[in-house]
Amino acid sequence: MTFIFISCSPRINKASSIEKVIYPAPPDSAKIQYLTSISSSQDVTEKQSAFSKSVIGEKQVLPILKPYGLFMRNGKLYICDVSLGGGLEIIDFENKEFNYFIPEGQYRLKLPLNCYVDKNDFLYVVDISLRKVAVFNKERKYITSFGKKENIKPSDVFVTENNIFVSDSGNNRINVYNKKDYEFEYYFPKTESGNKSFLYKPANITISNNKVYVSDMGSGNIKIYTTKGKYLNTISRYGKNIGELVRPKGIAVDKKSNLYVVDASFENIQIFNEKGELLMFFGGHYKSKGDMWLPTKVMIDYDNLKYFKKYVDPKFDLKYLIFVANQYGPDKVSVYGRITPTKKEFKSKVDY
Repeated sequence: MTFIFISCSPRINKASSIEKVIYPAPPDSAKIQYLTSISSSQDVTEKQSAFSKSVIGEKQVLPILKPYGLFMRNGKLYICDVSLGGGLEIIDFENKEFNYFIPEGQYRLKLPLNCYVDKNDFLYVVDISLRKVAVFNKERKYITSFGKKENIKPSDVFVTENNIFVSDSGNNRINVYNKKDYEFEYYFPKTESGNKSFLYKPANITISNNKVYVSDMGSGNIKIYTTKGKYLNTISRYGKNIGELVRPKGIAVDKKSNLYVVDASFENIQIFNEKGELLMFFGGHYKSKGDMWLPTKVMIDYDNLKYFKKYVDPKFDLKYLIFVANQYGPDKVSVYGRITPTKKEFKSKVDY
């Protein structure tokens, strides 16, 4: 039997002094909790003391302007900001630091759209205006850039152990580069318009269990391939009904192969299981905390729970984090948590 959980309205838990926004609405079991949002350095750094203000003056508040892509690694959140003048915000949760990273001179960026940080702490930044992917080492020194030879129009990047996958919205394909020398290796799909595997406007990309997931804004669906480019499946379709997509952008996959899809038109995130069945959705047009305002990117993170556990309703355990970038509104980066009841609470037999 298949169980599908649908939600467009959150449950507000008033058991504590602070209202908690939890999805889906009753009587369904809680799955997602909105935890907090980050919109400026004030949401990250420690409050400045009166003594510090008197000695060095009041610290400048650094805002997140118009975030698009984001990535979390080793306690740091990297945010591509299309209104920052060619730069990123880097938030260090461990040290409670908030900084701008804006390369200068010949290494400057123009319109950084998405980014990825690999296990060696190398930063890969997609610049859709300069039509290249720039690479910076762990000290954030420029290493190289690639993509111009293939005349790409890159929109997203994902890095594996040996390869770099770049979604190319200009050439309707996924380009694959060698991680050692950044040389082009192959592309996919090698097909024509009208074929079910064809990409009409690939936007975002993620890889899980050797499967490449691509959000295709041109066809309003998500296409899945092997890392070698063999077409496997399509999830959802263009449409304005539940389970359909209008403007699919950011995508992420959890450890159970559930697919999270940002729809910038519905301004929500829809969750599909491995079979392509809709499990639930959350968010919605912005009215209050937990809602979204032109969302672009979603990322799932299992490794940095300790920084956000304080926001979790005590009746639940936090399984992983869900980061969402909003281009407009008061909550530029919203943080949600996948939750399950604690051992003290009643555990539903129905779970995804």
